[in-house]
Amino acid sequence: MNKLTSALVDIDNRLFKWAVELPVNQQNAFLPKFFFLVSKSADGYLYLIIAMVAYYFEKEYGVLFFYTALLAYSIEIPIYLALKQIFKRPRPCDVKHKLDTFVDPADKFSLPSGHTAAAFLMATIFTYFYPSTFFLVYGWAALVGISRVVLRVHYPSDVSIGAILGVSIAICSIEILG
Repeated sequence: MNKLTSALVDIDNRLFKWAVELPVNQQNAFLPKFFFLVSKSADGYLYLIIAMVAYYFEKEYGVLFFYTALLAYSIEIPIYLALKQIFKRPRPCDVKHKLDTFVDPADKFSLPSGHTAAAFLMATIFTYFYPSTFFLVYGWAALVGISRVVLRVHYPSDVSIGAILGVSIAICSIEILG
């Protein structure tokens, strides 16, 4: 491992340790419940509901929004799954930390964060068609990413790469259809 890689891994581990030491271990604490709900909001159901509502009820951009999101997710999901298999990075809770998680991860690998990729993908498409929502949707997407670290299933770099993946694919889809 070269010095740069070693430094990045060290920063990643330090940020993860800091997030894990937040007061989320206390029983009935607010933070784990809040971040659990934020994380759950990015499970995919919300995206489908938003796209369907836009398709049927939003006259100006609804159909184009729907097809742009459909294209983006049809590109993002296979890339996300391929990256998981290529990197095969164990989740932080499964490595040296041996931490309990606040959610059950869908798979055993952490890089990239699929929840974060999907949230930033949706935020980017949403902001393109509805610019006044910028702070709301990107704030929510950022909270999704933070939740994945606080809930102990991702390192900060998993979240960062997921965000980059989501934004990049959304921009490509917008360029193709938008």
